Amino acid sequence: MNELEQQLNYPHGDTLPALGSTLEVAPGVRWLRMVLPFQLDHINLWLLRDEIDGVQGWSIVDCGIANDQTRAAWEQVFANELQGLPVLRVIVTHMHPDHIGLAHWLTERFSVRLWVSATDYNTARLSSSSITGFGGEATARFMASHGLTDPDSQAQIKARTNYYANMVPKVPVSYRRLMDGDRVQIGGHSWVCHAGYGHAPEHMSLHCETLSTLISGDMVLPRISTNVSVHEIEPESNPLRLYLDSIARMKALPEDTLVLPSHGRPFTGLHTRVDQLKAHHDERFADVLKACAEAPQNAADLLTILFRRKLDLHQTTFAMGESLAHLHALWLDGRLTRRQGADGIYRFSIA
Repeated sequence: MNELEQQLNYPHGDTLPALGSTLEVAPGVRWLRMVLPFQLDHINLWLLRDEIDGVQGWSIVDCGIANDQTRAAWEQVFANELQGLPVLRVIVTHMHPDHIGLAHWLTERFSVRLWVSATDYNTARLSSSSITGFGGEATARFMASHGLTDPDSQAQIKARTNYYANMVPKVPVSYRRLMDGDRVQIGGHSWVCHAGYGHAPEHMSLHCETLSTLISGDMVLPRISTNVSVHEIEPESNPLRLYLDSIARMKALPEDTLVLPSHGRPFTGLHTRVDQLKAHHDERFADVLKACAEAPQNAADLLTILFRRKLDLHQTTFAMGESLAHLHALWLDGRLTRRQGADGIYRFSIA
């Protein structure tokens, strides 16, 4: 446990639910984990005891990626953890593959509706039917324009087509829209939707006041900072400012709220963690400004400054997005200027 984690409280200690099983973390709220094939090797999913139109059952929150291992783990859950009751709906916090990947399979299996924000639903529909995004020629050109020009990286990025569709082969053909401030009645409790921006187009966290519980999705994680990236589809975006403003609004919730994150362990200390995340990004802003004061910098130049570990290509593409997010926040705030050189690469300097 690192120093920042020690400032948080973990009610369940080191206890984790085994694959295919669940652990109750609040009345009617069960925690399960699925394996991911990345360095971030798991995702937390949630079962909420529910009743819809007089039918008893469960609501699922987030799905895991679409692969045989995750489907097999779900089969164990269905057989052993649902008390013989059906799934009544599938709620997805946002459109990233580990969250929405199996939504089509789950909703078809139980003939139920997907609940998700409109922006993330439509982004998922587009992404699952496209060979671009997160890889391919367009991504390679975008990365090159921000300094990632080495031939090996360029070749690997160009070859990485169908990246999203491989993990999200289908998205349900219909959905029910979640919006900021909506109250969803689940198992006799009211869960309020909190829209968050920057990490995903329109991420929905869910807060239940009576259970003092927040399903935070990826907006607030206890051990790592959430990935916030600029992508080629919106090349002048400012996602980090959107993200920081979003998590600041979460401080309106009580400090002792039980936070159920998508990665890591459930914890309390919401305000503390939001402050930690703000401080982390403030430190990175200072690092970026210092580097840009010494010489013009592109996003690739800053990778060794912002990330002090060796990165594989998968991590490098995420890191490039984050490097750009820090540069754009400072550029669009007027603290940096941006110029495109004769080589086609954008570099940032102190304003």
